Amino acid sequence: MNETANRIPALFGSCVFNEETMQQYIQPAAMDAWRSCLQEGKALTLAVANDIADGMKAWALEQGATHFTHWFQPMTGFTAEKHDSFISPAGHGTIVMEFSGKELVRGEPDASSFPSGGLRATFEARGYTAWDPTAYAFIKDGTLYIPTVFFSYSGEALDKKTPLLRSIDAVSRQAVRILRLFGDTKTRKVIANVGPEQEYFLIDKELYLKREDLRMCGRTLFGAKPPKGQELDDHYYGSIRPRVTAYMQDLDEELWKLGIYSKTKHNEVAPSQHEMAPVYCDCNTACDQNQLTMDIMKKVADRHGLVCLLHEKPFAGVNGSGKHDNWSLATDSGENLFAPGKTPSQNAQFLLFLTAFIEGVDEYQELLRSTVAFAGNDHRLGAQEAPPAIISVFLGSELQSIIDAIVGESDYTETERKTLRIGVDVLPSIPQDTTDRNRTSPVAFTGNKFEFRMPGSSQSIAGPVTVLNTIMAEELSQFYAVLKEAPDFNKALHDLVRKAFIEHGRIIFNGNGYEEAWVEEAARRGLANLRSTADALPTYVLPKNVELMMKHGVYTKEEMLSRHEIHMEKYRKVIHIEAATMVDMVQHEILNAASEYESKLCETMLRKHEAAPELPCHVEKSLANSIGILNDKLLEQTVTLKTALETAPVGASGEEEMRYYHDVVAADMDAVRDTVDRLETLTAGKYWPYPTFYDLLFSV
Repeated sequence: MNETANRIPALFGSCVFNEETMQQYIQPAAMDAWRSCLQEGKALTLAVANDIADGMKAWALEQGATHFTHWFQPMTGFTAEKHDSFISPAGHGTIVMEFSGKELVRGEPDASSFPSGGLRATFEARGYTAWDPTAYAFIKDGTLYIPTVFFSYSGEALDKKTPLLRSIDAVSRQAVRILRLFGDTKTRKVIANVGPEQEYFLIDKELYLKREDLRMCGRTLFGAKPPKGQELDDHYYGSIRPRVTAYMQDLDEELWKLGIYSKTKHNEVAPSQHEMAPVYCDCNTACDQNQLTMDIMKKVADRHGLVCLLHEKPFAGVNGSGKHDNWSLATDSGENLFAPGKTPSQNAQFLLFLTAFIEGVDEYQELLRSTVAFAGNDHRLGAQEAPPAIISVFLGSELQSIIDAIVGESDYTETERKTLRIGVDVLPSIPQDTTDRNRTSPVAFTGNKFEFRMPGSSQSIAGPVTVLNTIMAEELSQFYAVLKEAPDFNKALHDLVRKAFIEHGRIIFNGNGYEEAWVEEAARRGLANLRSTADALPTYVLPKNVELMMKHGVYTKEEMLSRHEIHMEKYRKVIHIEAATMVDMVQHEILNAASEYESKLCETMLRKHEAAPELPCHVEKSLANSIGILNDKLLEQTVTLKTALETAPVGASGEEEMRYYHDVVAADMDAVRDTVDRLETLTAGKYWPYPTFYDLLFSV
């Protein structure tokens, strides 16, 4: 092992106040109290908090930290932090370094400038952060970061972490009750795990700074396709370029310091596109770490003269970026509840959890779709690169055959050609990975977990994971109500599973989700096809969805409605900013650049005519004519777009405003883009004011 490899174990988690480190700085009694908090939900006393705070401060100071911050996840989709130093006056111009249990447990940032969706008035400034003891503190950039929840003065959740924690508790409670029915008396909690695969683009920083659209919007608003894109499939899994390799090595080390299990790195399909995949872990940690990962990706890129683009579709015409979430449930002893198992009893348990998931996805398909609905993802979902907007579940041929046998109450023939009668208590062995992966499926079973492939690369995974946890909790709750008093458990389980697949089997689809035939088939099945954010977001607050979240204590009705308002408002604002940027780029640069080149062509024709009237000017004349026509058209389209922005409805309902931006503003933007991209192909390179796709995609 070389020197670098030798130091990785020591490097990993070196900036994290994890359990191993805590034991060195905290008294055993306080450690026991902290463990009881994690395992049994017992509250920590102020004395214990003080002891933990003392140990945390001592460690942080040894690591060179000078400040601490309560790190939280407001409903902006990003993280937030306010830094306070450890210094405290000690008299006579001296200081001491202090950090109390009170400061650890609670902070008070100004909440007035964070989105609340109507939960509070803008003049109401008080907001509170509260320490999440289930998440480890860490040090970054000389500051001790303390993961926290964020809530209002009156107690409403103003963040993404609080509902996530509630959903974790909800699915654990319901899953443990089910396990008891199978004779499991040892499991105390069930853990929702997730592993987000993070896709991203790397481009040269100097070129990035020359593109107003990239700087303002995170994506290109214009750009003609280069002669070569991803057609040859030569970038995917290809040799990683030296500049990117150096970036990835640096990124790995920064992530490892923070205890992030950065495992896999490779080139993705599009030029300049890449992926980082961690080992999956509990979803609270995974959500925190993914937010950290996105932040660190950008900072490390800057050190290398690069820019990391996390937008779902930074370049039209090439693959966009997603964030596939690999989700599963496991007991506190490590048993994966989506692993088929090798014995009939294990198989029966697996089949129940599988059935609950299938039924939940079908019943709440609109809600699940709405969790990935936002402006950036609209450019990706439904394209020939990403899951369609229609929710479906891929199980593969082996599981499908077993389900068909249960539904039809028929014999099942295993791959080894053994035929037996299906009864839930006498299930055949269900091997893992008996079917190839389906890359077109929005929700795919991959042997012992489900891969939810619809989240966008820039979004927090907390929202989708919260919904996955909650719908699973709901179905397990319903199943428990049916099975707990059943005189014949095996028969009741068989009947429940069969009924569920009869009623909800429509959500299972093992074919090609990209084909138009599937769109037609999905419509016949009665599946929702919510093509855009404007279509999907209204379903977020359907009565059944609000009731679901309230029943399991994940959201109050007010918290649910507030998030609906925030999502709609953000969609409108993003489209508005993009449209205004587009108008600015056209008016200040593109119209003038095209006109200047047109003038140069006319000047060339004039000089040719003066020098030798017989010289042909077909090229110049044709180009000048085409550019002139397109430029006039572009001016007209830009005025139309500008007018659409100026006349956007004010005071209408959030859904009406969102629909206007989708139907009118976005459509006008498409028209402007088409004309600009045509102009780019006709205008000489030295006159075009912005780096082209060729420059951006092949510069690193």
